Amino acid sequence: MARLNEKMKEIFEKAPVYPLATASKAGEPNVAPMKSVWLVDDETVWVADNFMKKTLANLEENPRAAIYLWGPETGGCIQVKGDAKILTSGPEYEKMRAEVKAKSEKYPAKSLIVITITEVYTCAPGAGAGDELL
Repeated sequence: MARLNEKMKEIFEKAPVYPLATASKAGEPNVAPMKSVWLVDDETVWVADNFMKKTLANLEENPRAAIYLWGPETGGCIQVKGDAKILTSGPEYEKMRAEVKAKSEKYPAKSLIVITITEVYTCAPGAGAGDELL
């Protein structure tokens, strides 16, 4: 597991949207923009599954994911990779579901994707682009 430092957490909190990348077992990539995303602690990310199809199918076959964190306000650019599990019951799922439903009943909150961060890379341009940070 990798633990985000304060600067990385700041980038995470300021990102306007969270592109989530997955791949099928055969390696077919998919990326989808996510908004219902929470940094739970220094090494755990929650993503609400409201309308996932390819993303969810990929995670069922290949439980690895990457999130790209950047925006004009972030002051940096990182890519977070990790191991994912899909929850459809239990206290974590119920907490996510309550938070999503509090925003709007139109969101189904079908499942909770829990990502345990394993690696962090810089995606800022320059000589160190792509370097592993954690």
